[in-house]
Amino acid sequence: MKSAFMCSAAFAALMLAAGAARAESLTLYCSADEAWCQQIKTGFEEKTGITVDMTRKSSGETYAQVRAEASNPKGDVWWGGTGDPHLQAAQENLTEEYVSPMRGELHDWAIKQAEAAGNKTIGVYSGALGFGYNKDLLAKNGLPEPKCWADLTKPEFKGQIQIANPNSSGTAYTTLATMVQLMGEDKGFEFMKALHKNVNQYTKSGSAPIKAAGLGETTVGIVFMHDAVAQTAAGFPIVTVAPCEGTGYEIGSMSIIKGARNAEAAKKFYDWALSAEMQGKAKDVKSFQLPSNKAATVSELTPDLSTIKLIDYDFKKYGSSEERKRLLGKWDSEVSSLPQ
Repeated sequence: MKSAFMCSAAFAALMLAAGAARAESLTLYCSADEAWCQQIKTGFEEKTGITVDMTRKSSGETYAQVRAEASNPKGDVWWGGTGDPHLQAAQENLTEEYVSPMRGELHDWAIKQAEAAGNKTIGVYSGALGFGYNKDLLAKNGLPEPKCWADLTKPEFKGQIQIANPNSSGTAYTTLATMVQLMGEDKGFEFMKALHKNVNQYTKSGSAPIKAAGLGETTVGIVFMHDAVAQTAAGFPIVTVAPCEGTGYEIGSMSIIKGARNAEAAKKFYDWALSAEMQGKAKDVKSFQLPSNKAATVSELTPDLSTIKLIDYDFKKYGSSEERKRLLGKWDSEVSSLPQ
């Protein structure tokens, strides 16, 4: 009997230990730059001892994955990437409501993002849309300096521009939604059609076009301005442009995935990711977004949003499932299907 009891106790202890081990792990879906995602993974592991399994994909791809895994969730937290797909995921009940005790430290725009989603997401950074160009290639090809969106549709830029595909990239979807809001839907789609004639490649990732420009593989990359600044900071001949007509912006967001297997670890990560300490380290890996924590250290290279002509971007409307699907469907049928 004593032996049986000891075996039973040992088995129970083993099961408790196994349960504790499972609780001390986290599956993170990250939609920011690879270096930033790696910094976040390592930083959280060092801070908490919780093991992080991190996968980096663009925000559109991550949204599709979270949706596909809804009946059997494999991820715990989705961090970063444009806010529109996070809002769509919230609307489709793919993410969990959570109100962090860190909320009081955040900028109003981060909290408004949470309120628009019933507290199923929250803003972690912000950044304005724009483009960058390789000044060496521009001079070599005798091209005029582009300062406005309209400049990118000029015939001389044929084959000189890269932008991501809005079906996979939150950056590119923000571009599409920006044009619709800035110009009106008809003129916005006319712009996208004219731009299409000059695009040499639609990339999967939103930041890929400016990295290609930095390497001299294309002249212009349409991206968030902080991604262009990062290329300049890395030593590439990139000039960042805030388009003269005005532009949209993103609220990079974070969400806990509904049915997360490691819910407590997910909340710990969520709270940590909203801290000034964590957000202030982004500049160390050349990520120059504006942090959502008001006390976070901001790089002097971070674009000053107060100096940029920003539209009143309607995150709730353009982050809704219906509008997003409608615009993407229209882009597929009316823009990407056209010859170049």
